[in-house]
Amino acid sequence: MKPRYQVSRAAVDLIKRFEGYRMKAAQLPDGRWTLGYGHTLTARAGASVSEQDAEALLLYDLITVAHAVNENVYTPLNQNQFDALVCFSFNIGTENFVRSAVLRRLNEGALLQAACEMEMWRKADFEGERIVIDALVRRRSAEKALFLTPADGHWVAAPSPVLRPKIDYDAGKLVPSQAPAAITASLNGDKAIALRQDGSPALALNGAGPSASEQAAAAVGARLEAILPDESAAMAPARGLAAPTQDLVLPEPPALAAAAAPSPFVYPTPEPSVASEPVAPFQLTPEEPVAESAFAPPPPPAFEPAAATSSEPGLFETARASTNGSLFNLGGFSTSGPVELEPQDVAFAHVQPHAFGGISLLVSLGLLGLALFGGGILWNLSVGANEGLSPIKMFGWGASVIGMICFATSAYLLMRRLGDPEPMGED
Repeated sequence: MKPRYQVSRAAVDLIKRFEGYRMKAAQLPDGRWTLGYGHTLTARAGASVSEQDAEALLLYDLITVAHAVNENVYTPLNQNQFDALVCFSFNIGTENFVRSAVLRRLNEGALLQAACEMEMWRKADFEGERIVIDALVRRRSAEKALFLTPADGHWVAAPSPVLRPKIDYDAGKLVPSQAPAAITASLNGDKAIALRQDGSPALALNGAGPSASEQAAAAVGARLEAILPDESAAMAPARGLAAPTQDLVLPEPPALAAAAAPSPFVYPTPEPSVASEPVAPFQLTPEEPVAESAFAPPPPPAFEPAAATSSEPGLFETARASTNGSLFNLGGFSTSGPVELEPQDVAFAHVQPHAFGGISLLVSLGLLGLALFGGGILWNLSVGANEGLSPIKMFGWGASVIGMICFATSAYLLMRRLGDPEPMGED
């Protein structure tokens, strides 16, 4: 007969710590009522209970939970393991405990795996979605720690120099992909509701506020700004930038001073249009410096025909004079006048006969190869059919191989012959 375990004070204190004491009854979202330390069986509207009576109601509720653990666990347990399982079953419900992987691992004798399976029960439905709850993560961790605590106080030694820990990548599923939500349940009022710890139940989990990595980066940046000096302020006097950038006055080029063009770094506010005299187009001379507008390119220079009178030679006239009448220096050659070309005799190289012979020879070689190949096959099928590996059969195979080589050679040379230019005077 398997032993019957009793609930100890460690289980009661652990449950009271995470359930919280509720003096007056509050209605749950499903219509039931709760009071004390999570008691729902006899709770009703308007009821109240003291802390001593609430603990008595908790002990009454734990009778059913302890019975379910005793009846379904067949592996021998110590007191700490039994207390941890009672706390776990009280939180998730005895129905869920009976069909959970924790019980299956326990009955298989895998106690450590069962303790790890307890941590999987960390989610709850909140605001229409199932999320990881911070309080449930902490509760599972406390129950797991109680489960793994030796009853006799003798821990198994694992010296760090002897057993250096390594990363277990198989345990990655235990780390939630999102930060657990910090949820708290108000223990006052006539409604048992869960709120976020900041009191804003409508706060979104995803994308609301900076993430943990962004907060860490901001903290590091603020620390660096406090430690390191402002290099830009220290280097400004050395570079001659004592005055602010907006106070700098850039001198206008002399060519643009008369036109009163706005500075490219100043954007004036629009003003009402005032009729003014048309401004004469700006003319460039060789003596004046070349300056370009910041907003629009200068108009292209007007090209005048060669017949126009000018006191100074232009670009094209200077180029023609330097190249003997041609804009492009082609060694005196110009297309401005008629060009007479003298006939010259071009010597054509004599085409040598093709190295592979004529086409007729290659075709003959190919036909000979086909004849030898076919004759060898027929020889082996007729004369040497009943012969083993005899000289007669070897003769047939040899003729077939020679014929195949001749045919392949003729085909290759014929393709080379057809690809090259045909020699002059060859058939």
